[in-house]
Amino acid sequence: MREKIVEIYLREQVKKIKGVAFKFVSPGNAGVPDRIVLLPWGECVFIELKAPGKKTTALQDRQIERIQKLGFRVEILDSTDRVDEFIKSLKR
Repeated sequence: MREKIVEIYLREQVKKIKGVAFKFVSPGNAGVPDRIVLLPWGECVFIELKAPGKKTTALQDRQIERIQKLGFRVEILDSTDRVDEFIKSLKR
């Protein structure tokens, strides 16, 4: 399964719960997560998508740590099963 399949599945599942999964691009800031998920109850989660079994890079790890230190949740999702777990974990 490719990363793109996981990304499409994430967008579909977030949409089902009335949220949005914006593509996150930050010029000059390589390694930021792929998506920002905004939920209708005011929650914001950054998502790094990976192909199954693939690991984050050192740069991605630094950016994730930076975002987490600011108090935001960051999830690394590498399969549709992990997307399902993420969706179930959300506060509603």
